[in-house]
Amino acid sequence: MRFRFRTSSSIGPLRFCEISSSLTLAFRNQNSFNLCTIQHVMLCSPLGNAVALLLFILLGIETEVAMSVSDSDSSSSYGAEYKSLKQVSRERLLHEMLRSAKTGDSKSTWKVLIMDKLTVKIMSHSCKMADITDEGVSLVEDIYKRRQPLPAMDAIYFIQPTKENIIMFLSDMSGRKPLYRKAFVFFSSPIARELVMEIKKDTQVLPRIGALREMNLEYFTIDTQGFITNNERALEELFGDEENNRKAVACLNVMATRIATVFASLREFPFVRFRAAKSLDATTMTTFHDLIPTKLAAGVWDCLMKYKKTVPNFPQTETCELLIIDRTIDQIAPVIHEWTYDAMCHDLLNMEGNKFVHEVPSKTGGPPERKEVLLEDHDPIWVELRHAHIADASERLHEKMTSFISKNKAAQIQHGSRGSGEMSTRDLQKMVQALPQYSEQIDKLSLHVEIAGKINKIIRESGLRELGQLEQDLVFGDAGMKDVIKFFTTNEDTTRENKLRLLMILASIYPEKFEGEKGLNLIKVAKLTNDDAIAINNLRMLEGEPDAKKTSMSSFALKFDMHKKKRAARKDRAGEEETWQLSRFYPIIEELIEKVSKNELSKQDYPCLNDPSPTFHGTPFAGPVTHNPPAHSMRSRRTPTWAKPRGSDDDGYSSDPVLRHASSDFKKMGQRIFIFIVGGATRSELRTCHKLTGKLKREVILGSSSIDDPAQYITKLKMLTAQELSLDDLQI
Repeated sequence: MRFRFRTSSSIGPLRFCEISSSLTLAFRNQNSFNLCTIQHVMLCSPLGNAVALLLFILLGIETEVAMSVSDSDSSSSYGAEYKSLKQVSRERLLHEMLRSAKTGDSKSTWKVLIMDKLTVKIMSHSCKMADITDEGVSLVEDIYKRRQPLPAMDAIYFIQPTKENIIMFLSDMSGRKPLYRKAFVFFSSPIARELVMEIKKDTQVLPRIGALREMNLEYFTIDTQGFITNNERALEELFGDEENNRKAVACLNVMATRIATVFASLREFPFVRFRAAKSLDATTMTTFHDLIPTKLAAGVWDCLMKYKKTVPNFPQTETCELLIIDRTIDQIAPVIHEWTYDAMCHDLLNMEGNKFVHEVPSKTGGPPERKEVLLEDHDPIWVELRHAHIADASERLHEKMTSFISKNKAAQIQHGSRGSGEMSTRDLQKMVQALPQYSEQIDKLSLHVEIAGKINKIIRESGLRELGQLEQDLVFGDAGMKDVIKFFTTNEDTTRENKLRLLMILASIYPEKFEGEKGLNLIKVAKLTNDDAIAINNLRMLEGEPDAKKTSMSSFALKFDMHKKKRAARKDRAGEEETWQLSRFYPIIEELIEKVSKNELSKQDYPCLNDPSPTFHGTPFAGPVTHNPPAHSMRSRRTPTWAKPRGSDDDGYSSDPVLRHASSDFKKMGQRIFIFIVGGATRSELRTCHKLTGKLKREVILGSSSIDDPAQYITKLKMLTAQELSLDDLQI
C-alpha cells in the first residue's frame, strides 16, 4: 500500500520577511507566547519551523528551554498510578516520542524510526518490536547505514546529540530530494548550543522538521529497579594506572549526564550524597581515584540544576535520595559466589546478557532444535524465582511440575502407566512434553526445569558447595589462611577461575598475606598463572587511598586487628537468620541503604551537596518516613539446610511480593532511594535493592556504569594496568 503526501514548499525571502514582520507585531501586542505556542506552531503550520525559529529569536528564549520536553511529559507517578522506572521509560519512548509524531495528515501513516548504536540499545531495553510497530513504525534503520529514500514517509530520529549524528541528519533531510517527507527529531540528552545553530543555519531542512526535542532518556533499564549508563570501560578508565586523566574526565561527564536523565524521566529531584575522599589527614593530597564519587556527584548536580530551569514539571524541592559510591567500598561482592537463581544463571551458564540457548524436541520427530529465550520481566516464572536461592527455586519448580500433573487427567493417566514410584522433576518434564495439547502451558516451566537442572549439575560436579561454604566462612571470620591452603591441597581439580576468586576474597581480607614472597607462594600453591596474578595485584588500585599513606592496616579500605588469626569482613546481621545454606553473605550496600533510610549515614563520610528542606521526610537529615511501620526481619526461623521446604517469601532469596502487587503496594511507600555504583554492580546488589524495597517500604533503585558477572569483573580488573606484570612484580 502506498501513501502520497503533499510536500511543503520552501520559503522565499519575501515570504520570510512578511512572517517576521507579522510576528513582531503580534509579539508587541501579545505577551502570552510560550513554549506550548511554539510547539503548536511547529507541528501544525506548513511553515511552522521557520515561524518557530523566529519566535525563539523574538522572545529571547534559550535554545535548551525551547527544546525541552513538553508539558504533557511523564511525571514520577503518571497520575495516581505507580509505574516503575522501566514502565516510565517505555511509555515515554512509545507515547511521548513515537505517538507524538502522529499529527495532522499523518495519523494513519507508517513511519521510519532511525537510531544510532546507543539509542537502539536504549529502545531494546525498554520496548519490544511489537510495541514499536503498534505505534506506526514499519521500519527501523541505523543512521550510519546506507538507506533507501522514502520521500512519501515521515521519519522519527531518536539519536544522541553528537556532531556526527547532526551531520548525518542534515545530509538526510537537505537538498531537493530529502530521504523523508518530514523529520521528528528526539535527542537522548541535552544538545549543545553550537549543534542547534548548525541545524538553524540550514534553511532547507528547517521546514521539514516536525519536532525537535530533548527526550533526556539515556540509560538502559536492566530491571524494574535497576539501570546502567553503559560505561563498560569505567573501571579501566577511572581506576587505571594511566597518568592522563582526560579519558576519566570524559567518562565521568557522560556518566553524570546519563544519571541525570533518570531523574528527568521520573520527575524526581534528589538529595545528592556521595562517598567522601578518604584522605588520612589535611596534609595529604587527595588522588583523582579517591575523588571519583565527589566529581560524579558534582556533575550530576550541574545537570539537575539545568533541568530545574528547563524541564517542565521538574520538582523544585527534593523528592528522593541519591547516594553515589564506587567499587572500592566492596571488593568481595563482585567475586564471591551468589547462590540465587538469577546470579547462578549468569555465573555458571554461558549466557549472552539475558539470552539463554537450549535444545527443544523437534515437532517433526527430527533431531533437537536450538532455541533462544530471554530471561526477563515478561516471563512470570523468572520474575518469581530470580531472587530465590537455587535450592528453593529447584524445589518450587518441582512443585509446579507436580501440581501441573495432578491437575491434568491425561498427565495422570500417563503417570499411572509408569508405576507408583516418586518421579524426578526431569521425568515429570519429559512426560509433560509428550502431551502436545499442553505444550503452550508447559514451555516456560520446562525451560526453567532444564536451567535449574544444569545449574545443580554444575554445582555437584565442580564441588561448589564446599567452595561456597569456605568463601562465606572467610568473609565472616570463621575460616582463615590455613583453611584456604588446605582447600587447595585437597581440591586440586577446582577450576582456575574459582581458585582465583577465592584468593581475591582472601586478598581483600588479609592484604598483608600477599606482600612479597608470601603472595608469590600463595599463587604457586593455587597453581595460578601470571595473568591471574595481575587480577590479584590490581586490587590495590581500588584502595582509593594515597600511596604515601598505604599500610597493610588500611589496604582495601578494611581496618582490622592485625594480630587476630582470623578476621571478618562482615558481621552477622541482628534479627536475620540464614534461611538457606550459603545465603549468609550480603553486600555492603545493604548496610548503607538501611542507614540512609534510618538517618544513620555519616554526614562526614557521605556528605550532601544540597541543603535539606525542613519539609522533606524520609531523608537522612529528617529521619525515616513517618508513616512507615518499623522494619523487622521476615525470615523464617529454620535451621539452614541445602534443601528444606521454603517458608517466608520476604527474605530476599525468594519471590518478590512487591513486584506482584506493584501498582497498589508502591502507593503506600515513602520516597525513592537511588544508589549508584561507579565501576560496575553485581547481581547480589540488585537483589538487595529488591529485598530492601519490601523491608524499608521505600523503592530502592540501583544504578551503575555496568552490571558485571564475576568473569567480566575479573577481566576488567586485569585491564587496569597497561603493561604486563610478572610474578616478580607482584606487590600488594
